Amino acid sequence: MNSLVFLGTGDAMGVPRVYCDCDVCTEAREYGVNRRLRSSVLVNGSDDSFLIDCGPDWRRQMEALGHRMTAKILITHAHFDHIAGLPEWADACRWTGQKGQLYGPQEVLSMILTQFPWLNRQLDFIPVDGGIQLSGWFVTGWKVNHGKNGYSYAYRLKKGEYAWAYCSDSINLNEGEKQPLYGLDLLVLGTSFYHEKAEFATRSVYDMQEAALLLNDIKPSKAIYTHMSHDVDLHENYHLPAQVTLAQTGLVVPLS
Repeated sequence: MNSLVFLGTGDAMGVPRVYCDCDVCTEAREYGVNRRLRSSVLVNGSDDSFLIDCGPDWRRQMEALGHRMTAKILITHAHFDHIAGLPEWADACRWTGQKGQLYGPQEVLSMILTQFPWLNRQLDFIPVDGGIQLSGWFVTGWKVNHGKNGYSYAYRLKKGEYAWAYCSDSINLNEGEKQPLYGLDLLVLGTSFYHEKAEFATRSVYDMQEAALLLNDIKPSKAIYTHMSHDVDLHENYHLPAQVTLAQTGLVVPLS
């Protein structure tokens, strides 16, 4: 079955934030619905599967799935909350005698190897520039604006007539960056806040009010928001567009 499983739905710091006693963080400490690990998804294809991103919660996410190993991981960008689990994965590959397959744009792979120069002993680094087949999906990536944090990559995945995209870390996309987001059955979009009040120049991810304008432009059939901070309370009704769902840990979405 082609499906998407949300393993983590949090922003870079996760929820609860260690320093914070807000209502959302307090609820999350009691293992409520707002408890969020760093953003990552499992993409199931016809015969096998792969992860998108491998943050510091990778081990906990695998244990929650009941998986002892993953063979393939696709990376969006080389920030801590998206790659910090790679050394643990590589060590698991060493102990189990497997060689993992790490996918990403060449410039992202090069940055990862600079930070963790030993990873290529246990992982094959496989560039995706120009597109690649992964678990039956044809995957194409492109660079997107990540605000003050530079850039990330988004991915469009297509199988047959079904097309969806994963864009966890972006803001203020220009027309060229938006083009691959048209004609989607599903968009997974990062929205760290409902309404972020920080100065725009200091920001790096859409908020939900800005995301509504983006959706009105590109018109995906469905959208799921992820990469959420402690500003977002899943108990609240934010009066979001009708096609929008807020991701929760463990959410399974058919991709067909």
